[in-house]
Amino acid sequence: MAEIHVFDAIRTPRGKGKPDGSLAGVPPWELVGQLVAALRARGAAAALEATDRLVLGCVTQAGPQGGHIALLSRIHAGLPGTAVAVTVNNYCVSGMSALAAAARAVANGEDALALAGGVECMSQSPFEADAAPFYRDPALAAHFHYLAPPLVADWLATREGITRAELDEVTVASHQRAGRAWQDGRYASSVVPVRRPDGVLVERDELVRPGLSAADLARFPAAFAALGAQGGEAIVNAADPALGGLHYLHAVPHCPPMADGAALVLIGAREQAAELGLRSRARVAAAVEVNTDPLDPFAAGFVALERVLADSRLELEDIGAIEFMEAFAAVPETFSRRYPKAAARANESGGHLAMGHPMGASGAILVATLLAEMERKDVEWGVAVAHAVSGVGAAVLLQRA
Repeated sequence: MAEIHVFDAIRTPRGKGKPDGSLAGVPPWELVGQLVAALRARGAAAALEATDRLVLGCVTQAGPQGGHIALLSRIHAGLPGTAVAVTVNNYCVSGMSALAAAARAVANGEDALALAGGVECMSQSPFEADAAPFYRDPALAAHFHYLAPPLVADWLATREGITRAELDEVTVASHQRAGRAWQDGRYASSVVPVRRPDGVLVERDELVRPGLSAADLARFPAAFAALGAQGGEAIVNAADPALGGLHYLHAVPHCPPMADGAALVLIGAREQAAELGLRSRARVAAAVEVNTDPLDPFAAGFVALERVLADSRLELEDIGAIEFMEAFAAVPETFSRRYPKAAARANESGGHLAMGHPMGASGAILVATLLAEMERKDVEWGVAVAHAVSGVGAAVLLQRA
């Protein structure tokens, strides 16, 4: 099996996923196209002409994101017409699943060079715009073991005995870390500015609030009791009667904001890349995807982390940089409780609670951030973990080249 190497990993800034967001006027294929243009400018022009595959994660494949967004993006970006284009929906793990699929194609010799990542423009294709019937039909939701993401978060918080004060604390910390990271220039190597149709250059994540405090959060009440009353609470009670009822704890700021954004990772075999003037920045040491019980809240991320470490015969103490998706505030708090010694190494430059969650792109964004963090900290090993509702999870382990 060929070794898989990462030659570059970049992302756009994240804009608010609303009609007034900073990237709302930029279609998804244009976000990808500007990333491809940036890769060309960073020395990968010859490699892009030889790219065998483009795999993009995208969750809401409706509206501007319908019609096979990877294929549309490949055409718009001027990538080779012979490059295989694949669009992946694996919920919020999609960007990481796209990378895993591309890595497998390189490892088995099918491809020599591939682009993988994701895109999500939630200002243009809103959450649940694909209108799956189980979103609104409680009987179908129960049949498919589907629980809306905020209720999954409240279930996790209830099971773990997490308090409102702890949710506030991790949310404030994420914004403060992200603010410091931008101030210190940590994202300079991985974030590519986006030019809007009106000529304005969007250079930074729009949603970060460095001055956020617990006092600011106090005015936000728990937000999802009405959602639970539509059938979700009944699903929780039936699945977990010993819980004693669902506690509604998460307010809107404890949720990763809906966002627009895209990310791309250029990977391939070292031998081919050497001919094209590329430098390996890291090796994809392992990539795993898991599914766990759909009604075990956010267990999949923890399972994916443990599996990728076990498969590589590493301990978490060996990992110098950790990007663990902040899928609601209960998740980083749970991570801190389970891995207290590793908590300080997780999401050191902020996470999704502060910077936003462009669903199909988030997994690839985590990998791009991870690579930059590994280089900043000069560590050998790093891991990125993504997870979603319905027991979906993935992890990618990188080793510096």
